[in-house]
Amino acid sequence: MSTNRLGVGIVGMGGIGTMHARALRELEGRVQLVTYSSARPATDDELAGWPAAHLEPDDVIRHPDVGVVAICSPSGTHAALALAALEAGRHVVVEKPLALDVADALRVERAARERGLSVSTISQRRFEAEHVALATALADGALGDVRLATTHVHWFRDDDYYRAAGWRSTSEQGGGSLMNQGVHNVDLLRWLCGPVESVTAQSGTLAHPIDTEDTTVATVRFASGALGVVTTTTATPPGFPATIAVYGSRGSVELGQGEVRRWDVPGVPAPASGAIASGAADPLAIGHAGHLAQWTRIVSALETSSPVPVGIDEAVETVRLLCAIHDAAATGAVVRPADLGAVRTPVA
Repeated sequence: MSTNRLGVGIVGMGGIGTMHARALRELEGRVQLVTYSSARPATDDELAGWPAAHLEPDDVIRHPDVGVVAICSPSGTHAALALAALEAGRHVVVEKPLALDVADALRVERAARERGLSVSTISQRRFEAEHVALATALADGALGDVRLATTHVHWFRDDDYYRAAGWRSTSEQGGGSLMNQGVHNVDLLRWLCGPVESVTAQSGTLAHPIDTEDTTVATVRFASGALGVVTTTTATPPGFPATIAVYGSRGSVELGQGEVRRWDVPGVPAPASGAIASGAADPLAIGHAGHLAQWTRIVSALETSSPVPVGIDEAVETVRLLCAIHDAAATGAVVRPADLGAVRTPVA
């Protein structure tokens, strides 16, 4: 391998792993996909033409030419694999979420800091043009004081989707509409509107024979005093593009996936609608443009010893919010994300 290229190993060459391989192919002069793991050898198309070696996960992590491990395996394995990669001296890129438990997320954070290594959690929707424009408008005060923020992920998954991978059906492995489908929009809401003070929630299993929720509704109180609503589901055929809206004292914005639905921001022109595909009915319809945007920034950060995008601090706080919503739905209590951190399901 050329020594001036960053060596990458992918753990989990399923549909999402393929998105990473395609994104990396567009950065070919700066990176090389060295190796990958999967239950079967991947096709040339799945590997985007990379001549990568098919190895066991431990061998991918410890391969001498791998400097970054991309974790694309089922959600319940993310924290343990991230810890293993950090202990082996590798930087980590991990698909959402970083962990299913706040305590496990904090273990990953501690390991990264102790070893001086980077962890970037894939949150590719932060890099979509309309979300960048909204974040800038909020930072500049163009919307005034935020009063209300909402996000709705009203998707559909049929029973075959759950039968195809058992982990999708259990909360212990990261299944459910909140942790698996809603995670990106929950991350966006927290990123755009700031820290969350407290949440309440309800959830139900309304359409699928699974051992976790397929519908969750939460209310959010931000540290700023603004209020918010989060709804996620996989029980609404045919599935609809996810939305996010922010209403301030001076203006308001409503965004779909690649679509500017409303942009009432005094003095700030609306960004053009993008061409982002929605995973409303097909989880692999999203394409790899978002992954490419984040990988481009990751590679630049590692080349210059700069902070990676969506680093460990951000990843931990999104896990806190997801777990707070889950706990609020399970208990009926008002839950403060900042209070979470006790061990529930230790990493094996």
